[in-house]
Order: sequence, then C-alpha cells, then structure tokens
Amino acid sequence: MTQRLRLARLSLVFVFLGMLITGMLGPVIARAQEPDFPHALVITVDGIINNVKEGFIARAIDKAEENGAALLIIQLDTPGGLLSSTREIVELLLESPVPIAVFVSPRGARAGSAGTFITAAGNFAVMAPGTNIGAASPISATGEDLDDTLASKVENDAAALIRSIAQTRGRNQDKLEETVWTAASYSAQEALSDNVVDLIADDLEDLLAKLDGLIAETSIGTVVLETKGLELFQLEKNILEHFLEFISDPNVSFILLTVGGLGIVVELFNPGLIAPGVVGVICLLLTFLALGNLPVNWAGVVFVILAMVLTVLEVVVAGFGILGVGAIVSLIVGGLILFTQFGDVSPTMPSIEVSRWVISGTGGVVSLALVYIVGTAYQSRRQGPPEKTSALAGMQGMVTGELAPRGIVLVGNETWTAISEDDSAISIGEPVEVRSVEGLILTVFRQSDPEKRDNS
Repeated sequence: MTQRLRLARLSLVFVFLGMLITGMLGPVIARAQEPDFPHALVITVDGIINNVKEGFIARAIDKAEENGAALLIIQLDTPGGLLSSTREIVELLLESPVPIAVFVSPRGARAGSAGTFITAAGNFAVMAPGTNIGAASPISATGEDLDDTLASKVENDAAALIRSIAQTRGRNQDKLEETVWTAASYSAQEALSDNVVDLIADDLEDLLAKLDGLIAETSIGTVVLETKGLELFQLEKNILEHFLEFISDPNVSFILLTVGGLGIVVELFNPGLIAPGVVGVICLLLTFLALGNLPVNWAGVVFVILAMVLTVLEVVVAGFGILGVGAIVSLIVGGLILFTQFGDVSPTMPSIEVSRWVISGTGGVVSLALVYIVGTAYQSRRQGPPEKTSALAGMQGMVTGELAPRGIVLVGNETWTAISEDDSAISIGEPVEVRSVEGLILTVFRQSDPEKRDNS
C-alpha cells in the first residue's frame, strides 16, 4: 500500500512537471511556428456572426500587424449574425493598419445579411464564382416581416450603416442600400458589374495575382500591395474559440440549460448531494456564456427552468402526472421560444432555433422518466409499500444531506430522501432511525432521542 502511494505521488509530480514545462514552452513553440517572411494571413469565417467571430477577426488583425503580414484575407461564408458583432467587425476592418481582402468563398458560399456589411467594409471586396451577396433586409428571428414602425426604425439604422461603409470604401451606395430596403441579392458577376465588389477570383492564388499592385487605404496610410506569389499562412481558431463556437450552437445551449436547471433544482430539493449542484452550476455558467453569442429570449429560459422545477416536484410530492404534464409543456414551449425575438430585433440576424428533434428527444426522455416515476409511486400508494421499503421501518441510518426538515439519509447502503418527524433540523453525520415509509420518502427521527425510540 505504501509503495502504491509513493508511485501515485511520483506520478502526480511528473504530471505537474510536464504541465509546467508545456506551459513554459508553449508560447516559445507557437512563436517559432509564426512566419517571419513576407506572407498573407488567411482566416476562415463561416456560420453565424457573433462575439466569437468578432474576437477571432480582432485577433487575426493583431496577428497580421504583429507578424508584418502584407495582407489579411478573410474567407467569408455566412447567413448573417448579431448586429452588435457586425458593427464591431466593420469598425475593426475600417480601422485596420493591415490591408484586408474579404473573399466570399468557396463556390456556393454567401455573404448574407451581416456578411454584406462585412464584405463591403474590407479594403477589397472579392467573390468567387457561384457565390452571392445581399439580402440584408431586416426580418424577425422567426423569419417574418417586421411591423411597419419597427421595420422603418431598424431599416433606417441598417441603411445608414451600409451607406456609410459604401461612401468610405467608394462602392455603389445605391445598390448596397437596396440589399437593406428591398432585400436585394446579387450574384458574383452582378455584384462586380454594379461596383458592389471589386473583383472575382477563382481561388486564393488567383486573388493574390489580381490584387498585386492595387492601392489600399489603411489607418496608417496608403499601401501599395505586392502580393503576386506571396506565401499564404493560415490562422486557425484556438481551443477556446472552438469551444465557444460549440456551446453557442442553439441545440447545445438548450441541452446545457436543461441539464443545468435540473441539477440546480435537484440540489435545492435534496441539499447535500453536491454532485447535481456542481454539474448544474457549471452547465448554467456555460449556458450564459453561450447565450451571450445568441439572441436569447429570456422568457424561454424561464420556461425551461420552470420545467425542471415541476419535474423535481413531481418526483418529490408525487403529483400523479399533473406536475409532470406541466413540466413537459413548459419544456417544449421554452425550447420553441428560446431564440424567438419580439420587438427591436437585430436586422442582420438570420432565423435560428432549437431543432425540433432536440426538443422532442429531450421532452421524450423527461416524459418516459416521469411516467416510470409516477407509475411506481401510484403502485406504491395503491398496493402499499413493497416488502423492501416496509422492512426499512425501525432501521438505523445516517444523515448525508442535512434534514431541514427534508434531506438525504443513508440506510442499508442506499441513499433515500427523508424528512424529520418533528420538522426539526438534523445535521450531517447524525444517526437517525426510520419511523415510517411513504412511497419513496422516509420519515426519520434522531436515533439518540430515547423518548422517540421508546414510543416507536
């Protein structure tokens, strides 16, 4: 046993040293991998525009400036995104000290809604054949047209932004405004003919050849590009950015919210379990982190939390299905409206929602669990306690989760929900004795109380 303990400690020391060395050498290795030769930095931005994409683009601009990149190329394919993030990205592009080419690619890609603003804000707006740009007209998160008053307010704001971008970059102001006012969309050839974009390029090599010798106005002055034959260096998202993108998926956010709410509620009704509370807090923190990148409807969050409360109440108080039905209804409603926006919505955000399959699957799992629990409780009430639970009366146990007056006790190597007989608080570690069993809940009293023991 002593030798095993020594080996375990030695292993921990080696793990710690390995992590320490990795942490110290990591920045050195990363620095060694960065190019120190003339190059163009390339990043890929696809999916919904949000705070994660904004941070990624900001990091790419800083990296391009730090490493002396001759050009930053943003390969773009997006249906739209948050207006707040779009505005920040536009500001980053207009104030960049490094020339930026926004390249809508590969073939079949689009610069929809928010993507139109971002493409127009680059020093060079380029599209691959078979791509399209536009459709920046404000719509609600459900995909429906806005009412006249709200539409006028949001459209005017969006039109003013894209008009300002067009004036700054010398592009066709009228055609770009049409993407807002009439949801106009253009193919690559149409956009080139109407001066919505500057170039059409087949691929990155073709792009570099066509940009060679062109002039870019940056925040530090005029730059003449020398890009022909320039080396390309791809900048990938880091682990944190990939993780944030993953949890910002509407379906993942919904599942995290459901699990987090359930964990917290279980811990509140059964104090001392610890594990559900820890898992619940972590999941809820991740949920709120993810919801910062999505247009969340907080009424949906409340419905999901309510569903978890009703689920636990069904288990604890044996509502025989009434509370369970309420839980399922609340869960479905919460999932459906979680990302449905009412009122002043983002004009650049595409319609997003939790998958009906995810909602149905989650609701189905909760329903099956409640049917089993309700059925068990009903049989227990109808036929009386089974032999196993009847035998518990008079057995001794120990409190593992404080009874105040409800908590957790350990009886016969099994954990049970219990309440103190006189509603008094019984601390963790105190011995108790089972007075009676009703369903899946024990009524107990302090084992050290001789008066209650005599009366039993």
